[in-house]
Amino acid sequence: MITTFLLASIALTLSPGPDILYVLTQSISNGKRYGIATAAGLVSGILAHTTLIALGISAIIKQSELIFTGIKILGACYLLWIAFQVYKSSSSIDLKTSTNQKRSLLSLFRQGFIMNVLNPKVTLFFLAFFPGFINEKLVNVTQQIYLLGFLFMLQAFVIFSLVSILADSLTVFIRNNNHFALFLKWFQIVVFIAIAVLILI
Repeated sequence: MITTFLLASIALTLSPGPDILYVLTQSISNGKRYGIATAAGLVSGILAHTTLIALGISAIIKQSELIFTGIKILGACYLLWIAFQVYKSSSSIDLKTSTNQKRSLLSLFRQGFIMNVLNPKVTLFFLAFFPGFINEKLVNVTQQIYLLGFLFMLQAFVIFSLVSILADSLTVFIRNNNHFALFLKWFQIVVFIAIAVLILI
């Protein structure tokens, strides 16, 4: 189950969403250290969402396993809806470099943290994603959720950091390869659908 969760998390993190594009932009504009600082802030915000999910899901399971099953079904439907939104979106990826002056590493860390914490979509996504990997028959569901949250943070930080280091070459490749951008779009769609099916079964 942990291996499946990690593979699904890595696939999701590699999908070209706003977080990874923001890390890319900071790396391209200011250098890899600034991209890594941004990444650290973004993944630190995950702890807040994990806490909300841990408290909420634990309380729900104590009340009714039927409600918990309903949440998993709604979560799968939410992931399928995200896949549909990606399908309707453009396959182009915009990576415009910033002309702003360099900011401090702490400032970028803080901005990444605030961006993540204040994004309610992250909590909704985790609420859809995490229940599919929780064994509600085990006693301590809260520990399970924090373990999943830590693993998600760890793999996201490693991937974001690698993207920061390779930002220059990745940017040139993406800008000059429309087929790659199209591949990334369909990669996201397949990942969201696959995880939705995994949660249901």
